[in-house]
Amino acid sequence: MARSFNQVTLMGNLTRDPELRTTPNGQSVCSFSLALNRSYKGADGNWTEATDFIDVVAWAALGERVAQYLTKGRPALVSGRLQSRSWEQDGQKRSKVEVVAQDVTFLGGGGGAQAGGDEPATSVPVAAKKSSGKKSDDVVIEDIGDEPINLDDIPF
Repeated sequence: MARSFNQVTLMGNLTRDPELRTTPNGQSVCSFSLALNRSYKGADGNWTEATDFIDVVAWAALGERVAQYLTKGRPALVSGRLQSRSWEQDGQKRSKVEVVAQDVTFLGGGGGAQAGGDEPATSVPVAAKKSSGKKSDDVVIEDIGDEPINLDDIPF
């Protein structure tokens, strides 16, 4: 059997503030939703706007950083994989497909217009680095463990 490929990259705005929870075994998990806008030409020849809402889950340190630095309305680029899950609630079977984030890039700079103002560059996550090949104000979050980082050591 051939190997499968499951990867998704989405760019949109958060529809709500991220919700950070902890599992019974102490693992952090953050859930949030992205609004993805698109345009298409309808059968009548007119352009129509549509919005898709996609649920995203980020685990461990990545989820903690998303919850700390992203807010409703902020743009973000999410790379990850699709995952489906099902459960029973009130006697009814339920299911959903969501994105499990492997990487989240904060777009729009410091506070962004949605967050209400400018923030200094040192307010970005301590486990962040400038991404190459992207706009200069994009931030890529990487999991570097629990070691403290001196903000004076960051070159931006």
